[in-house]
Amino acid sequence: MLKYSLKRLARSLLTLVILITIIIGLLQLMPIEGYFNNYEKMSPALIESGLREMGLKDPLYVQVGRYLKNLLQGDLGVSRRYRVNAPITDIIMPKMAVSMKVGLISMAVSLPLGMALGALMARSKGRFADKLGNAYIVFIQAVPNAVYFIFIQLYGSSWFNLSVLYKPEDWTSLILPVISLALPSISSYAMWLRRYMVDETNKDYIKLARAKGVPNTTIWFRHVFRNSVVPMVNLIPGSILLTISGSIYTESLYSIPGMGGLLVDVIKRQDNSMIVALVVIFAALSIIGLLLGDILMGLVDPRISFAKKEGAR
Repeated sequence: MLKYSLKRLARSLLTLVILITIIIGLLQLMPIEGYFNNYEKMSPALIESGLREMGLKDPLYVQVGRYLKNLLQGDLGVSRRYRVNAPITDIIMPKMAVSMKVGLISMAVSLPLGMALGALMARSKGRFADKLGNAYIVFIQAVPNAVYFIFIQLYGSSWFNLSVLYKPEDWTSLILPVISLALPSISSYAMWLRRYMVDETNKDYIKLARAKGVPNTTIWFRHVFRNSVVPMVNLIPGSILLTISGSIYTESLYSIPGMGGLLVDVIKRQDNSMIVALVVIFAALSIIGLLLGDILMGLVDPRISFAKKEGAR
């Protein structure tokens, strides 16, 4: 397990280094206005001097090495246009905290509800509860989020007098954003758990347990549900970490000052330093989520072995 984890970690770090190299390389092709706040008023000599001072005239491998060195020290650079000469870390951290707060609350709501719905649908396959759950999943998957988000905001504010704007001092202002974020997640968790549980019920050991007269409740909860949760575990670390990145539409709709719209905003302002930092953060969260998901699966299910067996090809 330790050997596998170290190999996966090394591959993840290599993937991140390659991604950083590609991002920095692509930014060489973008207009240099994104590195200067008053580009229109600067002379060519001053622009050239500024590019050399920032190290943008160095070879690509030198720029990547310097960026990685600063990254290991927790330095993501400074913003050039979004907030002039402000450390990127100081800009991102407060927004990250807000996005993670909203995201974790919505996940705490969606995970148990989604798994409960999926288990109920699997147990009542083909009956009313299953059909109703499938109708909900199809609706959520087929209808654009913007449509039912607007209805949630409209009727939540008029029927229950809930705030449609996020207020840090008012916890009730989180209710509508959490519901909006939770609904798609509930449908996703329910859909996958139902699928895994239905597949599990068709396996031979379940048929054998029924033939032996094992109680149906024991079969469903000690065998079917327990074994079906294992592949779901792979999704949890990534879901938790990606709450940091926030939701662009939800945060814009409820005026939540999180990470969701930050990347779009810095792209519009052509703040290249911020673009690199945010893409690296989002990529690192995805890579770490996949890594932790694989490791967690091995910890939850002892039957999963990451070691290569003798005679295996």
